[in-house]
Amino acid sequence: MSILENPIPNEVLDNATSPLTDDRAAYKDSTYEIVSKVAYLIGVPKRIFDNEHEAPKVEVYNRLDSDKTARIIRHLCIVRTAIERNFKRINERMRFQYETILSMPEYVPQESINQLSLDGVNFIKNTSKKLCQHVVEINRLICDRINNCKKLFPLWINWDYIKALFVMPDGLKEDGTREAADIYYSHLLFYPYQMYINWQPEEVGNILYNDKKFVTLLYSWNNDYFTEYSKVSDAGSYIKGSIYEFIESSEKTVIVVDCENSDPYKLCATLKNLDHEYTQKIASIILFDDVHTASAWRILDSFTAIHVEHMMIERVKQSKSLVDVMLIARTCQEHYKNNVDSFILVSSDSDYWGLISSLPEARFLVMIERENCGPDLKNALLNAGIFYCYIDDFYSGNAEDIKLGALFKEIERYIDQTVRLNINEMFSAALKATRIEMSLSEKKQFIAKYLKTMQMEITDDGDVVLQLKRK
Repeated sequence: MSILENPIPNEVLDNATSPLTDDRAAYKDSTYEIVSKVAYLIGVPKRIFDNEHEAPKVEVYNRLDSDKTARIIRHLCIVRTAIERNFKRINERMRFQYETILSMPEYVPQESINQLSLDGVNFIKNTSKKLCQHVVEINRLICDRINNCKKLFPLWINWDYIKALFVMPDGLKEDGTREAADIYYSHLLFYPYQMYINWQPEEVGNILYNDKKFVTLLYSWNNDYFTEYSKVSDAGSYIKGSIYEFIESSEKTVIVVDCENSDPYKLCATLKNLDHEYTQKIASIILFDDVHTASAWRILDSFTAIHVEHMMIERVKQSKSLVDVMLIARTCQEHYKNNVDSFILVSSDSDYWGLISSLPEARFLVMIERENCGPDLKNALLNAGIFYCYIDDFYSGNAEDIKLGALFKEIERYIDQTVRLNINEMFSAALKATRIEMSLSEKKQFIAKYLKTMQMEITDDGDVVLQLKRK
């Protein structure tokens, strides 16, 4: 295996940076959730998380450090990198002084070995006489366990791309470890915080600078393109500051939502990413919904602390929605009767300009969707000095909960409507058809043994098949 003749001191590695143009403008307003998780798993030192000027966030470190599956991968990666970085010195002492890596804490962190032992993981085999065999065993353990960490990442990111970072190519063979080590040693300063990952190293600066940069690079390494940037970025301080100022200067604020012309998942993401100090001052959210809109609106109240009033508007004619009429009428009522002076209107429909212009004493802030709002409404708002923002710009990576909640609710509704199977009725019909007579005791035993133990299988086509346990 190739080695560094003169290993670089750790303090030099920690402070090493690669020349790169300033990332701040290109990756403005990004989040740090994904890079913090990757940094934890590959073994980036805790002091990096504690440094407020570094990308990895200590709250993510603390969260993952309480997860056994994540902790095991982290410490396996730490030991693997330590061996790779100090291979020559460790190997010489093993060969000529008959030491084990357990007696070299200056090269292999003893705390990582101890933590792995506490978590029930031991990579040191008595049959391993060569140092590279320890690396092979660590690679095997990582391959076996890395999928346990899939749950830590959101559904929208391609897990296979993340997983590949941890799997050393041909890492279960000595030749594979040797080739990986050659690449690592030759480009040591390009690796994120000099921790080993499986990639083709290039001079792109800190790949863990923030989520937007990382996922863009991650997908490009896999000949793919990442386009859902709302998953890895959040609205800027100017937008949030303007919303906070609007709420703070209001006597009473209500959010009115045109559910026909807005997205429940984007609105949920927007509310989640606003400071609770300000959102708690919002009196209520009034949803004006139609039977043809997304069912997710019906569970929005489960994902916000703001009081939600859901108005389901029935149609007189199936071809004509009355949502806009009811929204306008209720907004006027809230203003004149309930003393609401400020409204956050969530809709991309330009028809509501009539409402805004007809209530000159009320204050409005409008939240729209970038692709669904035409220039006429935006120009009218701009000319009237009314602030508007895009709900698309808010970080939506944490909106998975409402999406899953909506899916589960619809799946449960479908099951309730579709599946109608009662085992007692089924058994009675079978007894009648076969003309078999059983005592009450025999019936109970049969049901307990054969019917209550039925197993469900799902075919490749998605069909559900119930199978009886016959033995």
